Amino acid sequence: MKPFDMPSEPRITELSWPTKIVLGAGALQRLPAQVARLNMKRPLVVTDAGVVKAGLAQRLYGVLKEAGVSFATFEEVKPDPTERDAFAGLEAYRANKCDGIIAIGGGSPLDAAKLVQVLTTHEPPLSRYDDATGGDQYVRDNMPPLIAIPTTAGTGSEVSRSGVATLSDTGRKTVIFSPFLMPKAAICDPELTLGLPPGPTAATGMDAFTHCLEAYLSNGFHPLADAVAIDGIARVARSLPRAFEDGRDLTARTDMMVAAMEGAMAFQKGLGACHALAHALTPISGVHHGLANAIVLPVVMEFNRPVSTARLARVALAMGDTSNAREEVLAGNAIERVRKLNAVIRIPSRLRDAGVKEQDLVRISEKAFVDASHRGNPRPCTQQDLLAMLRESF
Repeated sequence: MKPFDMPSEPRITELSWPTKIVLGAGALQRLPAQVARLNMKRPLVVTDAGVVKAGLAQRLYGVLKEAGVSFATFEEVKPDPTERDAFAGLEAYRANKCDGIIAIGGGSPLDAAKLVQVLTTHEPPLSRYDDATGGDQYVRDNMPPLIAIPTTAGTGSEVSRSGVATLSDTGRKTVIFSPFLMPKAAICDPELTLGLPPGPTAATGMDAFTHCLEAYLSNGFHPLADAVAIDGIARVARSLPRAFEDGRDLTARTDMMVAAMEGAMAFQKGLGACHALAHALTPISGVHHGLANAIVLPVVMEFNRPVSTARLARVALAMGDTSNAREEVLAGNAIERVRKLNAVIRIPSRLRDAGVKEQDLVRISEKAFVDASHRGNPRPCTQQDLLAMLRESF
C-alpha cells in the first residue's frame, strides 16, 4: 500500500521542528546551504567505519568539496558509543580548529557527535549532565551548531534532544537530555538508506517502532506526541516489511525515515520498561539496541495490557486491524501483530537467540531498574517485574 501522503514523484520538502528538516531523495545536495546558513567555516564530520566502508561518507565529502567547504573528519565512532568516542572526537574538533559538527550515520555517530558538542563548552564528566539525576539543568545553550544526517531509519537522533552513550564512571548507558542538543539542521535523504542490509533495516526499524509505541503508551501527557506516535506506528507497520524485502524501495525507505523522526519527536513524552531493559541489555550482553527493543517489546506490552487496553486497541487499528472487535480483543491483537511483524523481518523471538546468557538476567534487571526510562511506563514496575519480563523473553 502506498503511503497516503507520499507524492507520486520524489521531492524534497523543508520542515521546521524546531530542527530545520530537509527531507527527500537527493536532500544531501542541500547540505552546503545549511552549512552556510549556520555560518560553519570548518565543520568536523563525525562518522564510523561502517558509513565509510559503505561509501556514504565519501558522498558527503564530495558534496562539501564541490561547494568549496573546508572540513575535518573523525571516523572512529564505535557501535553503541562510549565516553571514549566523545573525548576522541573532541580532540579531533580542537586539533582541527573546527566551529561546527556534521554527523552522518546511524544512531551511534549522531549520538557521539552530540556528546562531542557538549564537551566543546562543558566540563567533564559527562555523567554530570545525566538526565536521570537532573543533570539537564547544567546543559547550556553555548554549543557549536550540529547538522545531523541519518543513514538508518531508527533512533531519530537527527531531531531529538538526547544523546546516549555508555559512561565510564557509571558503567551504564546514559541519556544526556536537553533541548539545546537538538541539531540545528537534519538532512534526511532516504537514498542514503538504500544499501542498508535486511538485518540492520529490521533492527533499526523496530527501534523507531518502539519509540513510537512506548511514547504513545507512556504515562506522560502530550497529545501532540500521541498523534505523531500513532502515525509513526502506522508507517512502520506498512513499510518496514517492504523495506526489509526490497532494500531499494524508495517509497518504503522514505516512510521509514519519517517514522524514525516521529519516534524521536514523540518520546519527549516519555518511554517505558522496554527501553529500560534495552539500555541494560546492550552494555551487558552486547545486543544491538533496536534488536533488544524488538525482542522484549511483546512481553512488555503484555505487562502493560491491564492498564493500556484502549491505547493498545488504537495501536492495533494503526497497524491495519479491521476486525471491528472489542477493545479487549484489539489490545491482544496489537501484541500479536507486533510478534508477527518481528517474525516477518526475522527478529529472533527469544533473548537467548540473540546471545544473552541466563546468568546475566539478574544483573540486567538491576541495571534496567536504575535506568530512568521505566519511570514513564504506564504500569509501575519493580526490579522483580523487570526480571520477570526478561525471563519471559529469554
